[in-house]
Amino acid sequence: MRETELTIRGCILGALIAAIFTAANIYLGLKVGLTIASSIPAAVISMGILRALNTGTIRENNIVQTVASAGGTLSAIVFVLPGLVMIGWWRSFPFLETFLACALGGTLGVLFSIPLRRALVVNSPLPFPEGVAAAEVLKVGARDDEAAGSEIERKRGVFVVAFGAIVAAFMQVVTFTQVAAGTVATYFRIGAGASGLLGSYSLALIGAGHLVGISVGLAMLTGILIAWGVAMPHFTADMITDISKIGDVVGQVRLDKVRFIGVGTIGIAAIWSLVRLVGPVARGMIATARAGAQRSLEAPEDRDIPLWMIGLLSLVCLFAIGWLLERFIGDGSLTALGLPLIVGGVLFTVVVGGFIATVAGYMAGLIGASNSPVSGIGILSIISAAALLVWLVQPIAPEGTSDALVAFALFAVAIVFSIATISNDNLQDLKTGQLVGASPWRQQVALIVGVIAGSLVVAYVLNMLNQAYGFPGDPNRAAISAQPLSAPQAVLISTLARGVLGAGLDWNLIGIGGVVGAVMIAIDETLGGLKLLRLPPLAVGIGIYLPMDATSPVIIGAVIGWVYNRLVSGSVHGDILKRFGVLLASGFIVGESLLGILNAGLIVSTNNASPLALVGADFSYANVIGAGLFALLIVFSYIWVGRQAKE
Repeated sequence: MRETELTIRGCILGALIAAIFTAANIYLGLKVGLTIASSIPAAVISMGILRALNTGTIRENNIVQTVASAGGTLSAIVFVLPGLVMIGWWRSFPFLETFLACALGGTLGVLFSIPLRRALVVNSPLPFPEGVAAAEVLKVGARDDEAAGSEIERKRGVFVVAFGAIVAAFMQVVTFTQVAAGTVATYFRIGAGASGLLGSYSLALIGAGHLVGISVGLAMLTGILIAWGVAMPHFTADMITDISKIGDVVGQVRLDKVRFIGVGTIGIAAIWSLVRLVGPVARGMIATARAGAQRSLEAPEDRDIPLWMIGLLSLVCLFAIGWLLERFIGDGSLTALGLPLIVGGVLFTVVVGGFIATVAGYMAGLIGASNSPVSGIGILSIISAAALLVWLVQPIAPEGTSDALVAFALFAVAIVFSIATISNDNLQDLKTGQLVGASPWRQQVALIVGVIAGSLVVAYVLNMLNQAYGFPGDPNRAAISAQPLSAPQAVLISTLARGVLGAGLDWNLIGIGGVVGAVMIAIDETLGGLKLLRLPPLAVGIGIYLPMDATSPVIIGAVIGWVYNRLVSGSVHGDILKRFGVLLASGFIVGESLLGILNAGLIVSTNNASPLALVGADFSYANVIGAGLFALLIVFSYIWVGRQAKE
C-alpha cells in the first residue's frame, strides 16, 4: 500500500509557504534583480511543521515543498510586469490581469515542462544542484524508518535555517536604521576612462552565492572583469571632465552601453543551450508518448499527467489567454487590430513558450533555479515580440499607437515569462521527487496548485512596494520613499521594447555581447573537455549585465561556500556540515527578504520613507559599521554552523 503523498493538508501548507516566499522573492528581485529557489527552505519549514505534529511522510513533505517552490518561483514575473508601470501604461497592478497572467502562464509552464522530464531529469547527467539539495533536506527530516540522514540533522536542520534568517534579519534592521550602510561604492580613473568597485552588505546575496557554487561565482567574476575592467574604461574614455561627477558618468555608461553587451552574451548562451537540447528533448517527448501508451505497465513512480490531459488543459489555458489579451486591449487605440493581435499573442505564447520551457528547464538542471538567468529569456522574448509588432502590426497601426504596442508586447511577454520561470523550477522539483520516490503526476498536480497560490499574492505585494518605493522612470510615480526600487530587469526589458518599436536600440552593442558569448561558449566547452572547472556562459552574461553591487556579494558567497565546504570535508560529520551550510544560506535569503517586505509595509503605513532610521543618511560611520558588522556576522554564522554537528 502506497503511503500518503498528495493531501489537502499538504497543499494548504504548501500554499501558505508559497505566499511567504513569493512575497520575499518579489522584494529580492526588485531590489537586486535576482530571485532564489524556495525549495530548500520550504522543505525545511514543511518537515519542521509536520514533525511537530508527529505526522507526515517524506513524500508528503515533498508535495509541500513542491507547492511552495512553484508559487515562490512566480515572483520572477517582476522582471517584466513592472515595465507597464514604468512606461506609464498602468498606475498600479490590477488584480485580475496580474493574477491571470501569472496563473495561466505558470500552468502552461507546468504542462510544457512535463514532456521534458525524461529527457532532462531521468535520462540526463545534469546535476540539478538545488533539486538534489532539496532531496537531501527531505531525507534529513524524514521519519526514522525513511531517514537517510543522522539524528543530528533531523533535530538541528530547522534551527540552522532559523538561525540564518534571524542573523540576516538583524543585519537588515541595522541597515534600515541607517547606522550601518547597505552598499559601498568607489570610482577611479583608468587611463583616459574610469571604472569602479561596488558592493552591498547583503547576507541574502552571500547565501545565493553559497548555493550557486564556485563555478558560477567565477563565471560572474569573469563577467565583471569584462564589463568593468575592459568595456567601462573603453566607453568612458575622455568623458571624465569633472572628477566629482565620475560616479554619475560611470553609472550612466553602464545603463546606456555596458549592460547591453551582457544582453547579447546572455542571448547567445541561451540559444546555445537550446541547440544542445534538440536531440535529448525530442527523445524525451517520444519516451513520454510511449509511456502514455503503456500506462498499465508503468510503475506509479514513473507516470506523468497523460498527454491527452496535457493537451486539453493547454487548450483551456490558451483560450483563456486569448480572452485576457482581448481584455488588455480593451477600447484603446489598438481595438481595430484586436483580432490579429490576440491570435498572434496566443501563437507567440505557444511557440516562444515551448522554446523557453526547454531552455529554462535546462538552465535549472545546469546551474540551479536560483542562478538561472531567466531574465535573459525574457530579453529574447521581448525583442522577438517587439520585432514582430514592428514588422507585422506597426505599418498598419493608426498613428500614435507606439506606447500601446509597447504595453501589449510587455503584457504578452509577462505571460510567456511565467512559463519560463515555472519551467525553470518545475524540472528541479521533479528531480527532487525522483530522488525521494515521488509519483510524477501527483507532483505535477501540486505544481499547478503552487502556481495558483503564488499568483494570488503577486498583485498585492507589487502594489505595496509600488506605493512605498515606486519604480524608475514611472511618469506617475508618487511613492513615499525618494529612492525607487532598482528593478534592473524590468527597466531593461521595457527599454528594449521601446527601443525596438521606436527603432532606437543599439544592435552593435548586443552584437558585441553575442561575440563575447560565443567566445565564452568555446572556452567553457574546452574546459569541460579537459575536465576542469567550467565557466557557464550564462553566468558570465549575468556578471556583465547586472550592476556590480548585485553580483559581487554573490561571488564572495560562492568563494565562502567553497572554502567552508573544503574546511569541513575532512571532518567526521563533513557531509552533514555541508548540508547545514546550504540551510544557513537559505536562511540568509529568507530572513533578509522578509524584512524587506516588512519594511515596505512600515513605509506605507507610516508614510515615512525611513521609518526605522535612527540617524541621518549622511552618518559618517555608516560604511565602517556596515562593513564590520557584515564581516562579523558572516564569520560568526559559519563558525556557529560548523559547531552544530559536534554539539
